[in-house]
Parts: sequence; C-alpha cells; structure tokens
Amino acid sequence: MLGSCTDDEKLDVTDIDVPTGYELSAGTSTGFYSSSVAYDQGARWLSGAYSSRFSSGDQLYDNVKSANENGYGGGLGPVYAGYSCGSCHRNAGRTEPTYWTNFKNGSDDGSGQYGFTSSLIYITRRNGTFFPNYGRVIHDQAIYGVKPEGKLKVTIDSMTYSFPDGEKYTLCVPKWHITEWYADSIRPEDLFCTVRVPLRHVGMGQMMALDPNEIEALARKSNYPEWGISGRCNYITERGVRQLGLSGNKAQHADLTVELGFSSDMGLTNSRYPEEICEGQSQMKDGSMMGLSYQQLDCTTEQMEDVDLYMQSLSVPARRNVNDPDVIEGQKLFYQAGCHLCHVTTLHTKKRGTTLLAGTTLPWLGGQTIHPYSDYLLHDMGSEIMGVGLNDNFVSGLARGNEWRTTPLWGIGLQKKVNGHTYFLHDGRARNFTEAIMWHGGEGEASKNKFKNMTKQQRNQLIQFLWSL
Repeated sequence: MLGSCTDDEKLDVTDIDVPTGYELSAGTSTGFYSSSVAYDQGARWLSGAYSSRFSSGDQLYDNVKSANENGYGGGLGPVYAGYSCGSCHRNAGRTEPTYWTNFKNGSDDGSGQYGFTSSLIYITRRNGTFFPNYGRVIHDQAIYGVKPEGKLKVTIDSMTYSFPDGEKYTLCVPKWHITEWYADSIRPEDLFCTVRVPLRHVGMGQMMALDPNEIEALARKSNYPEWGISGRCNYITERGVRQLGLSGNKAQHADLTVELGFSSDMGLTNSRYPEEICEGQSQMKDGSMMGLSYQQLDCTTEQMEDVDLYMQSLSVPARRNVNDPDVIEGQKLFYQAGCHLCHVTTLHTKKRGTTLLAGTTLPWLGGQTIHPYSDYLLHDMGSEIMGVGLNDNFVSGLARGNEWRTTPLWGIGLQKKVNGHTYFLHDGRARNFTEAIMWHGGEGEASKNKFKNMTKQQRNQLIQFLWSL
C-alpha cells in the first residue's frame, strides 16, 4: 500500500536497487520505505477485508489503553509495564530504552515517569524459581491509586579498550536494582534480575511462516568446531503442544505472544489469559476501589487476531545502498569473519504461509525466499567479558542464561531513522554496532576477534554493510 506521505515519509524507490539479489529482503512482503515509518507499513498483498483488519489491529497496537472502561481500548492495569504496544514498540520498532534516556539526564531511574517503561524487568530466585508475591515480571507502572510492584534503578559501569591499531571503544554494563517493592523486599543476594528492551517487529510474519524442517536442519548443520559454533533449537510446550521456539530473545515462544503481551505488559485480560496479572495481590482490591471492573474480558479473540494479523502483515524494508563499494566490501568481510554462520542470510517459508491465532490464514507469506540474517537458533554468547558477559541467568525453555537466539538483522540499518537511537542487544547495553559486535563472546568469540583485528577501514566497511540491511 502506497498511500499519501509527508516529505519525511516519501517512498525512496529511486534510491534502491531492485531486485537482483538480497535487496528483496522478504519476497512479496518487501517494502520500499526508508523513512521513520519504514517498519510500520503493510505488505503490498494486503487488500479488502485483510486491509481493514490490518488497520484495526494497527489501532489496537498503537492506541493508549485506559483503566476506566472495558472492551475496545479499555481495561488497563491495575499494574502494567506499558499503556500500549506502541509505547514500547514505537513505529513497530524499539522505543529508546528508558534507562538510557534517564541516564543521559543524570537519573538512575530505570522505570519510566510517563506511564510506561520501554523494557520488561524479569526476576527469579537464584535457584530459578519465582517469588510468590510477584512473578516472572516486575510491573513498575500502575493505574491511579494502585501501587506498582516495584521500581527499577540502574547503575552503568563502563570500561575502555583498544583495537590493535589503537582506536578505542567502550563497553557499558548496566546493573539493575529493584526498589519500592509493594510486598516482600527481596534481598539483592537472593535475586537474579534481567531487563529486556523491545524487539523490532520486523519480519514477524515471515518468522512464523518459517519451515521448521529447515530450522531443525540448520541446527544439525550448525557445528563449526573451527569457529567454536554449535547452534541448537529451543523447544517449548504451549497450549499442551511441544513446538519449535522461534519468537523472543531466547526463542522461548512458538507464536508472537499477542495475548501474553496484552495480559502481562498492559494488564488486559483475554480468552487465553482471563485472570489479571496481579490476581491475588493487594492491587486487585486497590483497583476495585478505583472503579476498575473485573467482570468481563478486556479484549476479544477477534481483536487479538487482528493484532496478530497486523504484526504478521508488516512489510520488511528492502536493503539500501547495495552498490556502494564500501557496502560490497563490508559484505565480503561479514562472510570472512564468519558472521553468516549464525546470521544466516537466506531461509525459506512454508508453502501454505501462516495461520493466525483464531484460524485465519495468510497464504501470501508462503513459498518465499527471505533474507533475515538469522538462523533463529540458540547460541552460547559467553560469560567471560567483564565478569558477566551476556549471561543473564534467566532460563527460558531449553535456553540457558548464556544462550540467545541469533538476532535477525534485516531492517536493523533503519533503527536510528525509525526510533532515533542505536541501542542494541537484549538489554540495550550496546550503544552502536561496534559495541554490539565486541560484546560477542562464547560462540561469537572467533568472529569478534576477526572484526577486532581488521583495519579501521575494514571495520567501518563491515558496519556500512550493517547499515544497508
């Protein structure tokens, strides 16, 4: 769909070389915006009722939820993390991490001051179990008159290193602290806390349409001892069915978690999650005193499927500047460094496309050759750097604390344009591509060292290639 657009949102088709190779990132779902709305455009195959439902899902995704009404747009709280999907996923991307926004303003607050925190705060006991008065996520926002479950504080340690040619780089380590517990004050020594910043919602439909046989074949193939790489699948059981995990930082979900997101992130009940997230806690009574009703579900199954349809029907930005000599050279260096062994360039979708959570099918997603730059497998990212590395001690399905799903790189070069920042990795600790690469440990150690030993010009060329994705 082309539609009308402002000067900032004009189609940049003339600036894109199409369609000789990897430029068409997602087959028929490739989009040609390279502006601030590049992630938030419907695929060209949308029409008729599908287009109407896409718009409905887009509204549900973006509209601010309220506490004083149930049904369409209502039911927020009593506790929550954000007041809409779009509050954390601005333009279907990644809202700047709240703690970095606050840190730049001289504050140690990790929790947002304006009704949302653009991150999720996960906590467990040291033995991996949950705390009775909380759960897996600390909800640090609440409706008026209700006490949040806790507030996030952060300190950021940093250390400066040098490349062999003398150029310096810095790695930052956020350290999390919870204050203002609503119930038990949990001692820091009894607590594992990890923070996850939003994922970009690029290529969600293609991810759900992936051929599981191809992913499992990749796992069998992903054994490169000379690089120290050995990827594996995550399997989880949802709705009583054991399935291949694809979605999330640790491939810990088999779907896009629309219903879970509405429930856990915003406190909106639905048919899959009919209970309030603070069921049995004091906030339930407090919410009732503020007029919150629990007599009906906040969202219908049809509404949840419209959001699912919206997310799966988003287009994936085409690559840009593919004929730039530095981009071409950077792509060669990407391969020479072995980055492609995990950030796999080419995958395929199932012939029949996807089936949404209430049974609607999207056959247009089927039979496509796509270029996500990910194998969607788990890889050990190490625990050695600065004493902690990328081990967050949080187990998800079969994934251990040091294992992470390979991040799909398609569209990543537009994050700054769409969301105004370049914070990367699961908790946003990397402030740019260089830092993100230098955080790679474990199975990424060999590739990181290849990058580290490149000349400054070569490092810049590889990064120019990433900007083209």
